[in-house]
Amino acid sequence: MPAHRVLDEVTAVLRDAMTVSSACHRTVNAISNHTPAMIAALLLVHDHLRSVAATGAWSVFSSAALDAGIVGRVYGSGRTSVITDIKSEAEYIPLGPVAEVEICVPICPADGPPIGALNVEWTDPIDIEPWRRVLEEIGRRLGQRIGELGGPPIETRTEQLLRHGLAMTSAPDITELLARSLVAAREVSNLSTPLVLLPAGDGARAYADRSHPTDLGKRLVDLDPVLLAQLAVRARRHGASYTLGDPADLDAHGFETLTQVGVKTMITVPVGPGRDPEAGTANAGGVLLVVDEEVSRPDAGTVNLLELLAAQAWTAVERLNTVARLRELAISDPLTGLRHNGPFGERLARATPERTAVLVVDIDRFKDINDTYGHQEGDRALVDLSRALQQALRSRDELYRIGGDEFAAVLDVQRPEEAIRIAERLVRAARRVGRSVSVGVALQLPSESAKETLRRADTALYEAKRTGRDGVRVAYPLRAVADVA
Repeated sequence: MPAHRVLDEVTAVLRDAMTVSSACHRTVNAISNHTPAMIAALLLVHDHLRSVAATGAWSVFSSAALDAGIVGRVYGSGRTSVITDIKSEAEYIPLGPVAEVEICVPICPADGPPIGALNVEWTDPIDIEPWRRVLEEIGRRLGQRIGELGGPPIETRTEQLLRHGLAMTSAPDITELLARSLVAAREVSNLSTPLVLLPAGDGARAYADRSHPTDLGKRLVDLDPVLLAQLAVRARRHGASYTLGDPADLDAHGFETLTQVGVKTMITVPVGPGRDPEAGTANAGGVLLVVDEEVSRPDAGTVNLLELLAAQAWTAVERLNTVARLRELAISDPLTGLRHNGPFGERLARATPERTAVLVVDIDRFKDINDTYGHQEGDRALVDLSRALQQALRSRDELYRIGGDEFAAVLDVQRPEEAIRIAERLVRAARRVGRSVSVGVALQLPSESAKETLRRADTALYEAKRTGRDGVRVAYPLRAVADVA
C-alpha cells in the first residue's frame, strides 16, 4: 500500500470539498480506491456519532451512542484502536462479514478534541502498521478540513423531532413524559418558554419546563386558572396558531392575558382529542403553549413540527395510560376492585416493625350465603362489604382482598391501640350493611418478619371465629414496645 498515494489523493479531494458531507464522502471514496475494506466516517451530532459517509458494507449503522462500540471508545479517548482478535472484542459492532482487522482513528481538527471517528475494517489480513499511520494522518487532515468548513453538521429540526420522539416513547411515567415534551418543544421551536395547559377543575393548570426555568414561565404559571382555561379553549377550538410579530405593532386582541405578562411571540398547538367544554363534552386534552419575550416570526414548518411533537406526546400518554390500566387489572380483584395478594405481599415487605399493624378480616358464615342464596348474592355481599370496610378505614390505610371471603388491612400506627380501634370500626361497618365479620389484629414486633406478623393475625382471627365471631381478637403481645406520644 503506497501511503503517499493514498494521502495525496485524500488531500486533493479534501481541497475541493465545499461541505462537511462532501469532505467525508470524498475521503471515504479515496481510501476505498486502495483497499476493499469497510469504511465509515462518523461525526458528533448532538449526543451521538452519526455516520456521514460509508462504503464497503451493505449494512451501516446510521448513528451510535457516544459510549457504544469501538468508535465510541476512540471518540471518547482520542486514541487510535487496533483490533486483531475481533471475536474476543466485547465492543465490536458487526456490519457484515466478521472482520480480521479493525483500525479506528479519531477525527480531530487542528489542536482540538475529537469530533468523530474514522473506522476501517478488513476481512483479510493486512500490513497493520502502515495503514495505522496513514489513517491517523487522514483523520487529522479530515478533521482540519471539517474545522475550516465550520465544524460537524448541526442536528436538523427533523432529527431533533425524531430524537425527542424516541425519548418521549421511553418515558416511564406521565411526569417524565411531560418534562421531555417541554424540552423538545423548546429545542424544536427555538423559543424560550414552553408550557402545557391541562384541565384542572373549573380552570386549567400550566406546567413549565423545570430544566430551563424562565421568569416568563413563572408569570404564566401564576396566572388565574380561569384565564388559562380560556386560552386553552380558544386554542383547542381553532387549532394551531402562531404570532406574526410584535403585539405592540400588530393587533393582539384576545391575547391580552399573554401580552400583559410579556409574551411577544407565541405558538399554540392542541394536544389530544379533547372537545370544547362549551359544547357540553369533556375536554380530555390540553394545549402546548410555546412563547418568548423576544419578537420573532415563527414559520409554518416550525408549527408543523410542534404539531407532530404534540401528536407523539399524546400517543405516549395513551400508551402510559394503557399500561397503567393493564397493570391495575393485573393486580386488582375484578369483583371488588381491591388489590390482591401480589400487591399485599409488596406492602408487607415495606412494613415497619413496631409501627405496622396487620388486620385480617373474614366474613362470618359466608358459605351459608352462597349455599342459601346463590353465588350472585355472595358476590353482592363481597362488594357491599368491601365498600363498607374501605369507608371505615383512614385515607392512609390500605385494604386488600386476599382470599374468597377474606380481606386484609395494613395500617401505619403510632400506638398499638389505634389498630384495635380501627378493627372495631370494621366490625361496626360490616353490621351496618347487614353482615358480620371476625377480625384478627397483630402489630409487627421487633426482629419479626411481616409474614410472621400475618401468621399471628391469622391465628387471632381463628380465635375470634372460635369464640363467637362478630368481633376482634388481638395477637398478643400487642404492647411489645413503649407507646409513642
